[in-house]
Amino acid sequence: MPDGNSLYGPLDPAPDAGWTSAGPRMGFFTDTSVCIGCKACEVACKEWNAVPESGFDLLGMSYDNTGALTANSWRHVAFVEQPVPAGHRSAPFAGTPPDGPSGVGPQFLGMPGAQPPGRGTGAAERTDFRWLMMSDVCKHCTHAACLDVCPTGSLFRTEFGTVVVQEDICNGCGYCISACPYGVIDQRKGDGRAWKCTLCYDRLGAGMTPACAQACPTESIQYGPLDELRDRAAQRVTALHDRGVPEARLYGHDPTDGVGGDGAFFLLLDEPEVYGLPPDPVVTTRDLPRMWRRAGLAALVMTAAAVAAFVGGSS
Repeated sequence: MPDGNSLYGPLDPAPDAGWTSAGPRMGFFTDTSVCIGCKACEVACKEWNAVPESGFDLLGMSYDNTGALTANSWRHVAFVEQPVPAGHRSAPFAGTPPDGPSGVGPQFLGMPGAQPPGRGTGAAERTDFRWLMMSDVCKHCTHAACLDVCPTGSLFRTEFGTVVVQEDICNGCGYCISACPYGVIDQRKGDGRAWKCTLCYDRLGAGMTPACAQACPTESIQYGPLDELRDRAAQRVTALHDRGVPEARLYGHDPTDGVGGDGAFFLLLDEPEVYGLPPDPVVTTRDLPRMWRRAGLAALVMTAAAVAAFVGGSS
């Protein structure tokens, strides 16, 4: 399979793709418990990467004006309004980074001092619902199906372990769009080519932090070596559990899952489906080797049968 996407055990994708002097795999850890929905990441992404504007449409979904990841929205801040989980214990209000003194973000609107968006401090405090906010992005999968199906080599694995689309090589076939288990990749209208997050490949090469992580005011989006981020995320989940937030969990961090783990993973406060994420993503090209073997065997059998028929008929 292209990019050496072996489905047998953990994989370090950059060396497997041929990078002989690759450093540690880099990625994102997005801690949704401290996301305040400010959309600074969306703006920074668009500005740095010259991503076209998406238009203004509230979509009937509160403050979510982008709706999903698209060719023109490489970061999407989701706003999910829901009742406070039964038995959830209030914790101190926070608007501080995850290493700060409080540790749970202001989306828990039942907390002291927290107000629904658009309500002043003099308004009656709401205790019956909360906002779940998450800045979604391409997952930069370990086993990336988009790489497997691209016929032009437009998609490639970088030395940082990330996956990038070279738009000048893309022919607009759309194979990568249907191959992505997360529905991340999209074609731009009037263009036809595929576009998605590059994890600011140009910035990484210059030793800089991706624009979205640089702009995030609460450090909800954290960038760094993936192994370090996984350790930090595990500690964060433990801390939240100790503070009475038992629903905190990690998503996309496990290198033994259906895509070999993600280069961009998340701390969630509810089931993945609540955020529009598949609960058990699987690399969509996992059956290709077996299919090709069967096709090859079938071709051999048909060839042998044809030869036998020809020989038998000529005798």
